[in-house]
Amino acid sequence: MNAWSTRNPPSPSTSRSSAGRKNLAFETLTSIREATSMAGTGPIAQDWEPVVLRKKAPTAAAKKDEKAVNAARRSGADIETVKKSNAGTNKAASSSTTLNTRKLDEETENLSHGRVPSELKKNLMQARLDKKLTQAQLAQQINEKPQVIQEYESGKAIPNQQIITKLERVLGVKLRGKK
Repeated sequence: MNAWSTRNPPSPSTSRSSAGRKNLAFETLTSIREATSMAGTGPIAQDWEPVVLRKKAPTAAAKKDEKAVNAARRSGADIETVKKSNAGTNKAASSSTTLNTRKLDEETENLSHGRVPSELKKNLMQARLDKKLTQAQLAQQINEKPQVIQEYESGKAIPNQQIITKLERVLGVKLRGKK
């Protein structure tokens, strides 16, 4: 006997005829169904319920996207438009006027920036030479470019009180007039 016949002995009505083969196939199918139902999976069946996969809700940035706005227009939804001030311009950067540019704007006759006074130039040069510093070394100590020191000593620079304060601190002298 083979392995199949030891597990499921043929019934007396089974024979080698075509009817017997059909009966054997039916018994085999029945035993498979019983085995699967015993395993807890139940009979083999198809589930025809629809499965719906959804995307995440759009973020605020995605709602403002040009495609999303156009789709909302086509569907007739309400669209809120807000005009931002200074949008697409560089006015914010130039609107904060410094002291020198404000003075220039208010000036009517003399259209030039103030320059370093000659007494400041002389005091700066004398203090730097007394400390035996080059322009580059002094600039490095105040964290500025050497060109800034050169402009201050030549009188071409526009006076900046922060830079002058740094110079006074590093050189240890008063560069401006009496305080």
